[in-house]
Amino acid sequence: MSLTDFLKKDLSFKRKPSSNAEAAAPTQEKAEKNESPKRNVSPPKRTPKQPKAAAPRSNGKQKQVVGLSIGASELAAAVVVNNGRPKLVKAARHTLPPDVVAAGEVRDSEALANEIAAFFSAADLPRKNIRLGIGSSRTGVRVFERPSVDDPRQLANAIRFRAYETLPIPIEEAMLDYHVVEDTTAPDRVLLAVAYRDLVDRFAATCAAAKIELAGIDIEAFALLRAVGGDPLPAGERAEAARVAVSIGHDRTTVAVSDGRVCEFTRVLDWGGSRVTAAIERALETSTDEAEKIKRTLDIAGNASEEPGDERATRAVEAARREVSSLARELASSLHFYQDQPDSLGFAEIIITGGGAHLQGLAAQLEELIGIHVRVADPFARVGSGHGISSAGQDGSLAVAIGLGIED
Repeated sequence: MSLTDFLKKDLSFKRKPSSNAEAAAPTQEKAEKNESPKRNVSPPKRTPKQPKAAAPRSNGKQKQVVGLSIGASELAAAVVVNNGRPKLVKAARHTLPPDVVAAGEVRDSEALANEIAAFFSAADLPRKNIRLGIGSSRTGVRVFERPSVDDPRQLANAIRFRAYETLPIPIEEAMLDYHVVEDTTAPDRVLLAVAYRDLVDRFAATCAAAKIELAGIDIEAFALLRAVGGDPLPAGERAEAARVAVSIGHDRTTVAVSDGRVCEFTRVLDWGGSRVTAAIERALETSTDEAEKIKRTLDIAGNASEEPGDERATRAVEAARREVSSLARELASSLHFYQDQPDSLGFAEIIITGGGAHLQGLAAQLEELIGIHVRVADPFARVGSGHGISSAGQDGSLAVAIGLGIED
C-alpha cells in the first residue's frame, strides 16, 4: 500500500456548502500524486450519516479498529468494535519522552517507532487495522465551487490547478484528496483536504518501522467529533446550533465545528496544557515536575483545593488564569472566523476534552471569558461505559483515539 493510500482511505473532510445542501460522503478514491491525476470522481451512490471509514471487514466478522493518537506527551490507543453501536473494548496510554513529537509532527522517527512498538507489546494491542490521527498547522481543508467540466481527467486537472491557487503551500509538497459534493439548489462544491507530504510520509514510515499495520490516516478533528459530538444526524438534517468540540492536548488544541452531521470548520491552535505548567513554574520559581503537581491541585475557578489561603497557591492560580485567558482569546477568534462564513450556525455550547481539560475550573473560566456555555465531554458517551478502562483519571486523553476507532 502506497503512502497516498493511507490518506485517501480515511482523510474524511465532508463539509456542508450551504444550509440547503446535502453533503455526500467521501468516496475511497486515490489521493493526488505529483503526476497527472488518475482518479475516478463519479458521484457516490450512497450517503451515510458520517464519513465512511475504510478499515476492511475481516471474513464477515465484527469490524474492530484500533484508533491511535500520537501527542507530544503520550500515545493513546482505543480498540473499538463497530457492530451497530460502537463499543470500546480496550484502551491504553503510554508516556512519551520529550521532543519525540511536537506540534503534531514527528521529530525523532526512530525513537517514536521504538515507543510505539513497546506500547503495543506492553498493552497487548492488535497490530493490524490501525487508524492513525494527524493534526497540525500543516493540515487543512478548503472548499470551492466545482469547475464546470465533465470529463473526469479534465476535472481532476482543473481541481489540481485550483488547489495550486488556493493552497498556502507549494503544490509539489502537498498531499491532496478531494471530493465533489453535488447540490440541487446551488453550484456543486469541491472539498479539498491537504497535508504536507513529508508530514504524512514520516508518520507512515514510523508506524511501519514499529511493525504496526495502518488501515488509514484520519484528521484528528473529525475523530474528535465522532467521539464527543453526539450521534450524527440523519442525512439532510442540520442542527439548530453548531456543535463545537475542543481537544486540549499537551502542546496544541484542536477545534472542530459541526452542524451535527458534517464538520464545517477545523483549526489547530498553538496552545496546550504545558503552557499552564510553564506559567506556574515561572510564577513560583520551581521545577517543571513540581509545577505539574501543583497544577493538578488547583481550581482556577476558585483557589487551591487544599490550602486556599496559601500565597503560592494564589500566585499559581493567577498564572494559570492568565494562560487560560490566552486560550480563550484564540478560541473566540476561531469561532468568530467560522461565523463569518456563509450559512454558519450559532453556538449553544462548547464541549472540551483532552488531557488539558482536566484542569479544575477550566470550563467555568472559559465560559466566563467567551460567554458561551462550556462543559467537559464524556469521551465514553458513544462507546459505552469506561468501566474497566484504566486512564489514571485522564479520560479526556482517550477521546481522539476513541473517535479514530469509531466508524459511522
